[in-house]
Amino acid sequence: MMNSRAASPLQLVAFLLFLLAIFPHTIISRKFPQSFEFLQHLEGCHKGQTVKGLHEVKQYLKKFGYANVDANHAKHANDDEFDDVLESEIKTYQLNYHLNATGNLDAPTVKQMMMPRCGMPDIVNGTNTMRSGKKKNHGESSSLHTVSHFSFFSGNPRWSPSRTQLTYRFSSSVQVTDIQTLRSICSQAFAKWAAVSNFRFVEAAGNEADIVIGFHRGDHGDGFPFSSSAAVLAHAFPPMDGRFHYNADWKWSTNPGPDMFDLESVAVHEIGHLLGLHHSSEQGAIMFSGIPPGVRKRELHGDDIQGIRTLYSL
Repeated sequence: MMNSRAASPLQLVAFLLFLLAIFPHTIISRKFPQSFEFLQHLEGCHKGQTVKGLHEVKQYLKKFGYANVDANHAKHANDDEFDDVLESEIKTYQLNYHLNATGNLDAPTVKQMMMPRCGMPDIVNGTNTMRSGKKKNHGESSSLHTVSHFSFFSGNPRWSPSRTQLTYRFSSSVQVTDIQTLRSICSQAFAKWAAVSNFRFVEAAGNEADIVIGFHRGDHGDGFPFSSSAAVLAHAFPPMDGRFHYNADWKWSTNPGPDMFDLESVAVHEIGHLLGLHHSSEQGAIMFSGIPPGVRKRELHGDDIQGIRTLYSL
């Protein structure tokens, strides 16, 4: 006859340990953000319409650098009118992401906008570098030309030639994963960039470091708060700032399931920003701004390699 007694505390502990053994690489944070789901019901909107929620699209575009900030922009940013300004901003976004520049919130545009992404704006202080379209020559006598899509921050900030060994440390305001897991994935991510550049990355022995990596939530003091309604996975600052912040509100993993994000993939991208690369319009590149859940994208693309080598004249 089957024993119907309730499980003892010892049995429950053993069961939990068993689950951890099966899923050792799953790291779950507090919640899963709603992302930009408000966009779904706005699909198909176009100029001339007034639709509830369009002001949120304007806020999205402002967040990532597409809005022209002037005296007339305040009213535009807070209403639900699909006007000439919004159409122009959407066209710029579509061109940056190689979408048809319809100026409408068509299905491909809404899909791209809803993809979780890096929090670094695509356009900074009015400078749009994502459509630079730099040509590369393959040999002096070759007629083959390809277009590179990498970009740099305004002013091309970079680490000085004497700073080829960069130190890093970890400092989080929210605990999402153990330090050994974070140390391992960051080491692997740094190695990708070290292999194609003159940089070496060494974990600092003390509190002084060139780069500081951590998990944070909400307003964490850097002027770029993580919003619970925004699909921002992480952000990092250009040289020689050195700050790299994961958004602790997402589900993170070293082996992501369909609703989780890969720690190493995002680390490789954000380290690119730390070294001076801005976003690329090449979807296969590490420096492309977005990444879907469940995807592992850890290897540098030719566009990333060309970008870092061009920036540092290698």
